Amino acid sequence: MAQKWIAPRAGDLEVLEFVDAAVPAPGPGEVTIEVRAAGVNPADFKHFARATDGFPIGIGYEVAGVVTALGPDTVLASGGGAVGDEVLAFRVAGGYATALTVPAADVFAKPAGLPFEQAANLLLAGATAAEMLHRTAVESGDVVLIHGASGAVGVSAAQQARWRGARVIGTASEAGFDRLRAFGVEPVAYGDGLEDRVRALAPGGVDAVLDAAGTTAGVAASVALLKDPARAVTIVAGPETRAAGFIAIGGGMPESKAFRDDVRAELIARAGAGELVVPVARTYPLAQAREALRFLQGGHPGGKIALIP
Repeated sequence: MAQKWIAPRAGDLEVLEFVDAAVPAPGPGEVTIEVRAAGVNPADFKHFARATDGFPIGIGYEVAGVVTALGPDTVLASGGGAVGDEVLAFRVAGGYATALTVPAADVFAKPAGLPFEQAANLLLAGATAAEMLHRTAVESGDVVLIHGASGAVGVSAAQQARWRGARVIGTASEAGFDRLRAFGVEPVAYGDGLEDRVRALAPGGVDAVLDAAGTTAGVAASVALLKDPARAVTIVAGPETRAAGFIAIGGGMPESKAFRDDVRAELIARAGAGELVVPVARTYPLAQAREALRFLQGGHPGGKIALIP
């Protein structure tokens, strides 16, 4: 018997319940994982807050742990697979659990040097960031402006942009400046006057905009700074980003899902080589998932959050 968090109905964090649940034995093409860490993401609470059916809903899209069983003739997405292997998985359903059975196509060998809490937070933000760079065709020599650069997607996008040889300018609060500088980002404060502050660093404007914030000032500055208005992408689409012509992407869109699934192996390899860092701000016991989500909702967590069974 395992324990897991579910949402029996739509609502706020108070609807969540921590329940006992049987873990089904894996069938062909399935793997059972004993969870050592579950990643915590804004998409987790948006999922059950906005859902209209499918209840009860399991919470959490990514985990890291140890294989305890494999179905007949089953191979992991990374190849091979045996009981005792350390793995990470994305995208799964119901990751806030002590154990779960998932499709092997979503399970990859965990690099030995990558801690469980980092592995459990690698792929949702990392694959989102990768798609943002892909959709804006960032390449060597580009100047990239990232809004919300100190968040999980922003930090991953900054590192990935620098792999490509791009220069990165990132908007954040001053509290996040040192962290951005550690990843080679030139920080600027968001808010009124943003265009002037960015232009002081990049007088010729910017080549691409990656928007992980969706602020009015950020959109307005982007429109003024972009050399090519087609090279702007957002993960927080709204009336202003739509009016500005930003490309909107999201994990539920078929094109986005296909790209993000395809890029998982590369991101894991990069993390294993130390080229993609996942800053972890805090861990919570699995039983304190509500508290972890409240901390995340408060804004500016300073890194990723992991639940530890």
